[in-house]
Amino acid sequence: MESNIFYTTNRNIIKNIWVIPIVLFTVACGWLIAKKGIAIGVIFLVLPFIVGFVTLVFLKPRIGMFTYIVYVFLMPTIGKHVPGLQAGLGTDALLFLTLFAVLFFRGDKFKFRYINNDLFWTAVVWFVITILQLGNPERPSILGWVYEMRSATLYWILTIPLAILLFYKKSDINTFLTIIIVLSFIGAIYGVKQQKFGVDAAENRWLEEGPKKTHVLFGKLRVFSYYSDAGQFGASQAQIAIMCIILAVGPYTKKKKVIYAISGLVIMYGMLISGTRGALFGLVGGGFTFLILSKQIKILLLGAIVGGGALGVLKYTTIGNQNAEVRRLRTSLDPKDASLQVRFINQKILADYIRNKPFGAGVGTMGTWGTIYNKNKYISTIPPDSLYVKIWGMYGIVGFLIWFGIMMYIMGKSAGIIWKTRDPILKNQLVSLCSGAAGIMLCSYGNEVLNAMPSEAIVYTSFALIWLSPRWDTPEPKIVEVTESEESVYA
Repeated sequence: MESNIFYTTNRNIIKNIWVIPIVLFTVACGWLIAKKGIAIGVIFLVLPFIVGFVTLVFLKPRIGMFTYIVYVFLMPTIGKHVPGLQAGLGTDALLFLTLFAVLFFRGDKFKFRYINNDLFWTAVVWFVITILQLGNPERPSILGWVYEMRSATLYWILTIPLAILLFYKKSDINTFLTIIIVLSFIGAIYGVKQQKFGVDAAENRWLEEGPKKTHVLFGKLRVFSYYSDAGQFGASQAQIAIMCIILAVGPYTKKKKVIYAISGLVIMYGMLISGTRGALFGLVGGGFTFLILSKQIKILLLGAIVGGGALGVLKYTTIGNQNAEVRRLRTSLDPKDASLQVRFINQKILADYIRNKPFGAGVGTMGTWGTIYNKNKYISTIPPDSLYVKIWGMYGIVGFLIWFGIMMYIMGKSAGIIWKTRDPILKNQLVSLCSGAAGIMLCSYGNEVLNAMPSEAIVYTSFALIWLSPRWDTPEPKIVEVTESEESVYA
């Protein structure tokens, strides 16, 4: 009898022993949260989901790439709402995880010869130039280089080959467009919420940490939605708005055209409430590119008249001045604007400083990372205000000319691919992608846009899809010559 009781007791202990590690794990989690803060708690909470997601990406790397596109939209607001969490590193993690899955787990499935193209090798060229900047005579901080190079070249050289390898289906271009339009539309709605009802506690804390001086002007909020800042929000909204407008005039059903048109108008309103004056040039650059790519003189002339008329109204009239957003937008066309004059002064100071530095002052010496890791260098005190100016300062005139030449080559080659496309729906989609990218490149003259998310991911993925498109294009119908004798047989 005693032996049976002993046996039963031991069996119950063994059966329930799994409770012990759970209790220990729970206690450890509680201790870490108490010591390190809520960020650790969030990590432990999502850990099981992370493990499941990693497994899923190893099985289907395409999921990792689509998740990356979604994440770059939401990443800034995650960082604002979870103190202490370096949300930006999630971008790196997703890209490297997807790359690891492609190379080591599913490498036999992909045809790597497809990335052997000029789009990929131009990215490699810029990556090598950035690495060579480690030997810059100015000896900038290595940490500054590490943080800056991520947006300057790392995301570029990772996004393009991964998109080429993983977005191999024609339907992927539809999926990509749907994701960025839906997230931009939601971003515009959330921006309206901020404008009408104010920001939440986490967003207010972020404003009070410094950005308030540029995001609250004359008591009015420059809306930033769930993006990193108002500048990126406005430029990105302009990019997607012009893409929606181009899609709305494409060869689709009436219902689809209406959806694109409404989305474009709502997103354009998001651009307006951002108070980002440079975003106007996203519409102008994208619209002009669309007119050129259309290759139709009538559309080009009509578009030029409408676009020129709209700009004329902004520059030479006071129509709409009762609206704060329109008033601010109007100042973007004023060459005497005080902010613009300050930028010109800063550019002159920079020109004098790097006059004898053909390779610049080094990567990571300007902007945010410059003020953090290279505060002992004079160049870190000069606001770049523009991606073009920043590249000029960091890489010098030599590096800037190479970068600008690469960008112009990519845009020119994209136009050539689009002109040869025969499928009308595919062509319209490619025109929208190329026009949106052109708009972002023009916006980048006034702000740091192309080196920030989500614009960077959208632009480089757009280029990859354009390079992929010839394999999806509908072939021209073959013309078969029929002889007279064959005609009589067919008759």
